[in-house]
Amino acid sequence: MKKLLLLFCAASFFIANNANAQRSRSRAASSETENSAGLTVDFGDGSTLVGPALKHFFDRNNAGQVELLFGNGGSYLAAYYQYNAPIKNSGGLNYYLGIGPALGFGHGNTDFYIRPMAGLDYKVGDTPLDLSFDWRPAFYVGDNSDFTAARFGLGLRFSF
Repeated sequence: MKKLLLLFCAASFFIANNANAQRSRSRAASSETENSAGLTVDFGDGSTLVGPALKHFFDRNNAGQVELLFGNGGSYLAAYYQYNAPIKNSGGLNYYLGIGPALGFGHGNTDFYIRPMAGLDYKVGDTPLDLSFDWRPAFYVGDNSDFTAARFGLGLRFSF
């Protein structure tokens, strides 16, 4: 568990450090932010997982997201690349497509997953509130590989 916490802290530091380096770059829309932090709920077929999430935009369309989720006696660390684009005439609604690895720790095992995602992200007006909903199936890679299609994510983040 200490290694997991250390890895999450290192990823958080990396994202925060890159935020300062990227801040000088202009964004396509001035109302958009480069970072957000909050809570993710991963639910669907199986257990419900809850935990902190950090998202950093490298430019207008490319972002990275890191999550540390807990539930059902396990901990899950995930890192995603996401391609983001606005939906025309929607007032702050974006779609995103992404993929990334996830590690599951618990029950005496370490499991490896590949997690694609497709979702919607909504920035609430001029407030710092950001909401997201996505479909995120899980491909388990290992002995007795498996696929779980019915997994979804709900995000509530503070943008800065």
